Amino acid sequence: MKIVFASGNRGKLREAGEIFAGFEIVPISAFSAWHAPDENGSTFLQNAVIKAEAAAAAAEGEIVLADDSGLVVPALNGAPGIFSARFSPEGTDAANIRKLLGELSKIGDRNAYFLCTAVLIFPDRTVIAAEGRCYGKIIETERGNNGFGYDPVFVPDGYEKTLAELSEEEKNAISHRGMAFRKIMSRLQDF
Repeated sequence: MKIVFASGNRGKLREAGEIFAGFEIVPISAFSAWHAPDENGSTFLQNAVIKAEAAAAAAEGEIVLADDSGLVVPALNGAPGIFSARFSPEGTDAANIRKLLGELSKIGDRNAYFLCTAVLIFPDRTVIAAEGRCYGKIIETERGNNGFGYDPVFVPDGYEKTLAELSEEEKNAISHRGMAFRKIMSRLQDF
């Protein structure tokens, strides 16, 4: 069975491929009708639905998976939150991490969590949604070469390694996206 994933992020595509083993994961970029929508929702769920609906229109007749995820730092009033990918003006992983570490340098509370809301839309427009969270702390310096985004500065609760130091299997077992995708996968079995 094929699932069209509304993402061009290679890291996310790799994670989806591992979690949805047995399914053919096709990037939305394979469909010429795809145009990335403005993610103008005010929540992760709203943005995931916006992406999923746009992808479903471009890949008509296919099952579509979309997600919106990000890092939430309560001491920063929830920032970067839905703006995680574009937290800094440059919008690169390195610049986003620099800005995050700069803002946290003035604050003692470094608790944070990753949140992912995933949405699966069937051709008949049946929708399945699920959320996953991974709690931890932001460290002061980057460690590790795996992962992407804020992974090099995030140490999950119960671990001494950052997400970027964990293997793909270890990360998928505890990550916010892994949790949300596994919930989607278990509900997908019912269909």
